[in-house]
Amino acid sequence: MDSGTGERVVIALGGNAMTGPDGSAAPREQAAAVARAVEQVADLAAAGAGLVLTHGNGPQVGNLLIKNQLAADVVPPVPLDWCGAQTQATLGVLIMNALERSLAARGARRPVATVVTRTLVDAADRAFTDPAKPVGRYFPAAEARRFMAIGQSWRAFGERGWRRVVASPEPLEVLDAGAAEALLATGHVVVCAGGGGVPVVRDGDGGLRGVEAVVDKDLAAQLLARRLGAATLVIATDVPNVEVGFGTPGARPLHRTTSAELGLLAAAGHFAGGSMGPKVEALRRFVAGGGRRAAITSLDRIADAVRGKAGTIIEE
Repeated sequence: MDSGTGERVVIALGGNAMTGPDGSAAPREQAAAVARAVEQVADLAAAGAGLVLTHGNGPQVGNLLIKNQLAADVVPPVPLDWCGAQTQATLGVLIMNALERSLAARGARRPVATVVTRTLVDAADRAFTDPAKPVGRYFPAAEARRFMAIGQSWRAFGERGWRRVVASPEPLEVLDAGAAEALLATGHVVVCAGGGGVPVVRDGDGGLRGVEAVVDKDLAAQLLARRLGAATLVIATDVPNVEVGFGTPGARPLHRTTSAELGLLAAAGHFAGGSMGPKVEALRRFVAGGGRRAAITSLDRIADAVRGKAGTIIEE
């Protein structure tokens, strides 16, 4: 237990929770979306839970990549790890401001802090030899060739155009979890590991350097939750439950399950690799690694999911 707080809970907010209903990532829409997203979090914080928030950053990184591309002839494009660090800080400030306002409206006060976080990956991870994670928007072939000429990897996605693809290596360690631990111990609500953390590798001399990659934020969240000894991990997304047979006439919501059952369902192909698959795998790893409860649910059911009363609940 932390001084003055309850059991530790890690909540991973989906990247689309940080944009407007139409997907707009304009500043005003982002601020309004974050304000909506933290309402349930504020209830938990006011009740004394030891809270850590992580978040996606796909739309925000996508915006920075477009700025890179449009201004490439004027200012040098910045690497992807810089984009991750910038969006962690920006979204962290938005979350802190929104959460403090929500707490004040409830007559509660909790300090909130953001830790810009690095995540260690292996330089020899196979993902670096075959980049496959799409980032940014679709562009015409001519624009894609312009950036392939400076070493970027791009792939054609049919009539929609070309997108940049990058490596998405396995997260090994959330390096700045110790800072989150220290803040939790003093009663802070902590925002960290946004976008999965800034991916870094360790050089032969032991030093760290950023790499052109993105880390899956849900896999990083479960790693962080285990490192912090959290009892519960909740992944908040745009659906209330995981569905078995998604997109088929026999689709059904999954309410309560175990990590073993989820593994069998995943092996049977029920969860798409680019969407629900990593979320399911993250919850499975968390519970198998000693977590008490994990859940996937929508933003408006986060508090109930923490209590085991909403969403797809995974317990052993």
